[in-house]
Amino acid sequence: MNPKYLMDTFEVVPKKSLGQNFLHDPNALEKIVETADLMPGDLVLEVGPGTGTLTVALAQSRARVVAVEIDERLIPILQQQLADFPDVRIVHADILETEIADLVGNDDYTVVANLPYYITSAILRHLLETSHKPRRLVLTVQQEVAERLIARPGDMSLLTISVLFYGKPAIITRLNPAAFWPRPDVASAVVRIDVYDQPPVDVPGEELFFKVVRAGFGQKRKQLKNSLGAGLGFSHAEAGALLQEAGIDPARRAETLTLAEWAAITRVVAAQRAVQD
Repeated sequence: MNPKYLMDTFEVVPKKSLGQNFLHDPNALEKIVETADLMPGDLVLEVGPGTGTLTVALAQSRARVVAVEIDERLIPILQQQLADFPDVRIVHADILETEIADLVGNDDYTVVANLPYYITSAILRHLLETSHKPRRLVLTVQQEVAERLIARPGDMSLLTISVLFYGKPAIITRLNPAAFWPRPDVASAVVRIDVYDQPPVDVPGEELFFKVVRAGFGQKRKQLKNSLGAGLGFSHAEAGALLQEAGIDPARRAETLTLAEWAAITRVVAAQRAVQD
């Protein structure tokens, strides 16, 4: 049912502070469910169901759905819209304050979400860094963010590297602002991320890997020997020597490095710290 009609009926006004733009285009909803590649009985964790238009489409695919909504005003709308679907569980919670395992147990699951643009990165980190990871994510995000997820060396970011460490991202389709109500000011895209069983690179530890990457991007306009030195507590000369040992030109900048090169730097940093200890 049309989100505007539902919101008007329940006398609820969209909150800009929550980034509420509700997807209602039938073709877009069908494409998202198709991209999720669900079998009957599969478990879906939906983040931000809003007025339930996508939730209904997921339930009609005979999936089991856990729909997590932060806005308590929308819970009565969801309860009404999903009353005929016993395999849908509505949870009033902030996904960033919720343990994923408490929602999905030990079952394999797929994440489907129309993410608020202002917290896309935080929610992505929360979903990918959890100990029980989804097998795939199908996300509606701002098109600019989607492009960052599939960036190539020369235009990499901390977000790009973080996602590539855990899975393989692809842009499935782009969405016109008219597919949403209220209409956003920017274009959107549907992204699918297939999550790896194991990271595709060899690192001595995830915590150290991301500490190295964050240090590199901490001053991304500077040469790596400077940004890494500042972020990891090495002198410029020490950082330069570590980079050379990893086969990386110390004058390069963070946005030019591949995932494999970040892994190589991490291994050298780990070895150096082992010697110092």
